[in-house]
Amino acid sequence: MKSLAAALAITIAVPLAVQAAEGRLVLYTSQPNADAQATVDAFTAAHPDVEVEWVRDGTTQMMARLATEFEAGNPQPDVLLIADMVTMEGLKQEGRLMAHADADTSAYNDGLMDPEGYYFSTKLITTGIVYNTAAPFAPESWLDLLGEQAVGQVRIPSPLTSGAALIHLETLTTNLDMGWDYYETLAENDTIAAGGNGGTFNAVAGGEQLFGMVVDFLAIREKANGAPVEFVFPTEGVSAVTEPVAILSTAQNPDAAKAFVDFLLSPEGQQLAADQGYVPAHPAIELPAGFPAREAITVMPFDPAQALANSEENRIRFADMFGQ
Repeated sequence: MKSLAAALAITIAVPLAVQAAEGRLVLYTSQPNADAQATVDAFTAAHPDVEVEWVRDGTTQMMARLATEFEAGNPQPDVLLIADMVTMEGLKQEGRLMAHADADTSAYNDGLMDPEGYYFSTKLITTGIVYNTAAPFAPESWLDLLGEQAVGQVRIPSPLTSGAALIHLETLTTNLDMGWDYYETLAENDTIAAGGNGGTFNAVAGGEQLFGMVVDFLAIREKANGAPVEFVFPTEGVSAVTEPVAILSTAQNPDAAKAFVDFLLSPEGQQLAADQGYVPAHPAIELPAGFPAREAITVMPFDPAQALANSEENRIRFADMFGQ
């Protein structure tokens, strides 16, 4: 692992052609509006000759828009910053992405970047356990949600609605010894599977259910705001979506797009992610307030190509189990 000082030195050494990027850059992103604006503002402060036009929507909606543009032969964005590597892997396999072989990923842990340089993780948004402070016990393991005291008291986002939940499903079923039996038992125990992370969090914080599976920043942020919840990174590990960035093969301004990727991967860009309340992907950047030490968080192995291949079968199997 390189030191922060070493990483900064590498950033300074980015090729001049990228440092001197200019012109119009079109960004499609699924970041929340405030985060997207802050990201664009920080990038343009570092690259004042680039004018960024950005469009924000959820990843599913953004991909539907992009599919229409592909069909018309007129894709608009130079660069994508969206929720998950599975979506990026699909675009890569379709030949829609441009490799950025010169991107410096040497400081990052294995498994976070496409090995051929087609997409790059920018943060770790993990899914763990949230529980109401009125719950009868404090869970430590994913298996604790299968116990007698949790029957009828668990809510989870549906992978039919949430991309993060679909990745979580793939991660747990391929890493837990129980495999699909884990979800089978959840279904038998009257677990509610509905909507996305926001609905699950609200149900647990409001006491409708006492336990849930949600993304880390949501529970940690709302706990700091007074919500009666605690968040747990289970002992077996957590799943993660990584908000990857990629350049389209049809990019009109590839130099500016490469500069944008390099900025997000730089220590400055990674500190911005931490300031926004997320776990930065760069191992030398400290985690935000409310998170444990980085060493206390185990991220389970995840293969985006395998997840892409399994995605439709996983949705069907889950729907059959939970009656959706």
